[in-house]
Amino acid sequence: MYLLITRTFPPELGGMQNLMWGLARSLAKLNLIKVFADYHENHEKFDNSVSFSIERVSGMKLIRKYRKSYLINDYLKNNKNVECLIADHWKSLELIKTNKKKICLIHSKEINHPKGSGLNKKVLSVLNNIDHVVANSNYTKNLAIDLGVDEEKIVVINPGVEPVVEVPKKYLDEAETILKGKKNRLITVSRLDKRKNHEKVIMAIRNLKEIYPDIIYTCIGYGDEEEKLKKLVVELKLEDQVTFLKDIPPDLKNALIAKSHIFVMPSIIYKKSVEGFGIAYVEAAQYGVPSIGGKDGGASDAIIHEKTGLICDGNKLEDIYSSIETLFKENKYLEYGKEAKNNSTNFLWDKAIEKYKRIL
Repeated sequence: MYLLITRTFPPELGGMQNLMWGLARSLAKLNLIKVFADYHENHEKFDNSVSFSIERVSGMKLIRKYRKSYLINDYLKNNKNVECLIADHWKSLELIKTNKKKICLIHSKEINHPKGSGLNKKVLSVLNNIDHVVANSNYTKNLAIDLGVDEEKIVVINPGVEPVVEVPKKYLDEAETILKGKKNRLITVSRLDKRKNHEKVIMAIRNLKEIYPDIIYTCIGYGDEEEKLKKLVVELKLEDQVTFLKDIPPDLKNALIAKSHIFVMPSIIYKKSVEGFGIAYVEAAQYGVPSIGGKDGGASDAIIHEKTGLICDGNKLEDIYSSIETLFKENKYLEYGKEAKNNSTNFLWDKAIEKYKRIL
């Protein structure tokens, strides 16, 4: 039996939630699994729909951490058939007492604390005393090594994706209505925060619309930067070029991606926050949409520069501008999109789980 310990799990939405869901489903094909997850409203219907056991832990954040650790330690005492614990975060293993094999996933932001700081020492006390550390990209692996994690414990396994399913026609038609018949289509699906760099993309569109008057940029997501970004759109008179959407059905989100030409998310490092990988690039590639990602972080694991998309300097407005123009010029995005779709099959969960099997 495998225990999966996670702070992020469906029905809550998000990239980490999708990662842990895909991992759980794939592990369940190999062995009996049990998931210890944080409480989420309306989880009952979801939990009853899966083939494995999910134990939810509620309470305030700090209390929840101790309650979950107590429940897991107690479970381990009473269930000798547990072979391995797999956690989504180093904090999920901090209070676990067992000699069973332990594997921890790392993603960049949660370990990015100054070397020698109190938090760095806590991270190392966990990661350097378990069996394997799974980095989501080569960037994350190198960051972990720089911060003091034992290199011999680290293996790089990029997050997996599920095979795409055909988008119902009614959602494709709705996407066309939202896109207003525009011919040059950009899209971002992510939280609206500083690291994702929507601001500079919007500023680039202000100049690009002079060359491409039919340009449109769809931003799907929510976050702290929402009002600031909407204000910027009004200031730059881009109301007809930029559309904000949130809380839309997954099929509509996928339809908008499929109907777009370029996925653009030139992420930057903001304080300690950094893009460890960027599963959204791969999800866009599955629909034949190439991506523009930032050089800071793990985007280069998901995007093959000048083949399935472009890696640019997200700190430089002119670099974002020229990258978008390059892909629009002579419809270069079609060629890149074809390569991106072919490459996306390398990230399917069936292939990713083979790498987990080697360390399990």
